[in-house]
Amino acid sequence: MFFKAPRLPDRLWQHRARGALMALSVWLAGVEPLAADTITSARFTEPTARYAHGVLGDDIEYGALELKVSNTSTKTLFIQPVYKRSVLTIKLPLDRVFEDIAPRIVDVDLDGRFEVIVVESSAHTGAQLAIYNARGEKIAATPHIGTRFRWLAPIGAADLDGDGLVEIAYIDRPHLAKTLRIWRFQNSTLTEIATLPGLTNHRIGEDFITGGIRKCGGSREIIVVNADWSSIVSVNYDDGWKKRELLPFTSSAMKWALACSK
Repeated sequence: MFFKAPRLPDRLWQHRARGALMALSVWLAGVEPLAADTITSARFTEPTARYAHGVLGDDIEYGALELKVSNTSTKTLFIQPVYKRSVLTIKLPLDRVFEDIAPRIVDVDLDGRFEVIVVESSAHTGAQLAIYNARGEKIAATPHIGTRFRWLAPIGAADLDGDGLVEIAYIDRPHLAKTLRIWRFQNSTLTEIATLPGLTNHRIGEDFITGGIRKCGGSREIIVVNADWSSIVSVNYDDGWKKRELLPFTSSAMKWALACSK
């Protein structure tokens, strides 16, 4: 899917504006009721030019992540729950930034409480995918790519193979390596379970990410583009990870594919 919006607007997350407020939603991982200490919204703050990569169209990244957290007291038979709300700010050291379009609210362990998935980049070792909880703790992360100015573009999070656990997919270096990587979250650990080359979802300078995850009546499918941007590609699990070309790539065709029209 294509998501493009001006920098730093105050819009809902579904527009994927860089740094925008992310309203309570779930990044295709399944919705559960609010529980104690859950994240209700998230946004990037403290714009900075200290990491001048410019992969998303300008030299502005973000030095902090702001989380709005709701705590629900115990519900009794006669008393309605009481919601206490607070704001947490996670500030990165000066050699790191959030190099991303928007934080993504996901229940990664399916316990009814939401976490946040972000792309965090180091001035020395490049990007990694990181997960923060409602206490502002980084509970899991992939390894950094290894070199500064190397990035990854998130696709989505869901139970992609029917095992009852959440998998997270991204394209590793969408302009260079063009490799799909799928990681499973279990017991506060991310484990890489699949690697498929020849796929991408971003072009240098675009402030949006192409593709996503769809469910067209059956299992969920990853929707991305082949390496030369000529075809839309579906990846799904069917006794192994399978790639299937859907149709020639255009903006309209991608929208149709994500809407299960193709």
